[in-house]
Amino acid sequence: MPSKKPAAVMRDVAKLAGVSHQTVSRVLNEHPHVRQETRERVLEAMESLDYRRNLAARTLVTRQSHTLGIIGFETTLFGPASMLYGIEDAARTAGYLVSIATVRNLERRPVVEAVDRLRQHAVDGIIAIAPKPAVTNGLLQAPAGLSCVAVGGAGVTDAVPTVRIDNAGGARLATQHLLALGHRTVHHVAGPADWPEAQERVAGWRLALQLAGAVEPPVTPQSWNAEAGYEQGRRLAQEPAVTAIFCANDRIALGVLRALHEAGRKVPEEVSVVGFDDMPDSGYFLPPLTTVHQDFAELGRRSLALLLEHMASADDVPPPAHILVSPELVIRASSGPPPAR
Repeated sequence: MPSKKPAAVMRDVAKLAGVSHQTVSRVLNEHPHVRQETRERVLEAMESLDYRRNLAARTLVTRQSHTLGIIGFETTLFGPASMLYGIEDAARTAGYLVSIATVRNLERRPVVEAVDRLRQHAVDGIIAIAPKPAVTNGLLQAPAGLSCVAVGGAGVTDAVPTVRIDNAGGARLATQHLLALGHRTVHHVAGPADWPEAQERVAGWRLALQLAGAVEPPVTPQSWNAEAGYEQGRRLAQEPAVTAIFCANDRIALGVLRALHEAGRKVPEEVSVVGFDDMPDSGYFLPPLTTVHQDFAELGRRSLALLLEHMASADDVPPPAHILVSPELVIRASSGPPPAR
């Protein structure tokens, strides 16, 4: 069996490219004062030798791993899963490696344990998807000097910077859209009562009704899934006065659409339906769903920028910033004017 070829080191790259060891280092660190011709020659040598940077050695020298930790949780929900992807993509685009710690339930202790696991990987900072306050509370136990940012609907705290979608603003957009079409009021099929995102969407829906002087129908918080939407939709379908329904997410809206179809209530001719999330499949519902689009890529970029700002200010830490990312209403075929009376 032939012996394994030793891995190329920086000295090998410098020799093949005909430059100094320091020049190779400058190219690796994207130093601006390197001629383009020299830079290209070094990069070609690296590719020819299959050179891979020794990140462990770099960490020992710089005391930075250039790795960021992300805390997620086990879920099939579109929003949190898309947040995770958006954050990871933004980090990789910025040149950071990513270490992901997943918790099984949204409680303080698992989050504290996830922070400890990520510290063992010497991460430079942590971004946590935080749909509930327990996640943010867990971040408060991170040691001084480890920058952390919370992303999601868990609300603000004086100690942890946050980046969130403007859930209340998105709910107002959806409700105002239906009212502007001529509906006298808008019914709401809510998410779980213990999720701040669901609470904010209820608040935004309620405010839009109050500003319009419209009647506020009762709300029964349920779950995020299509089954909950279907059960609520069956009830609403039996009420002839119901002409507009705002759903807390698109999966709920899918269940409502089926319930209305089974009851013979045409959408949007008799009942308009609006969702929240803009899942990739929402445009293929029958009919295509009007919904509130969340820009998860922007959420990832803003959360990364906020984390990097705090990491760079370790000696003079700025006060926690709380950033709201504005959603956008996407109008499709599931919403229209109410039936003529």
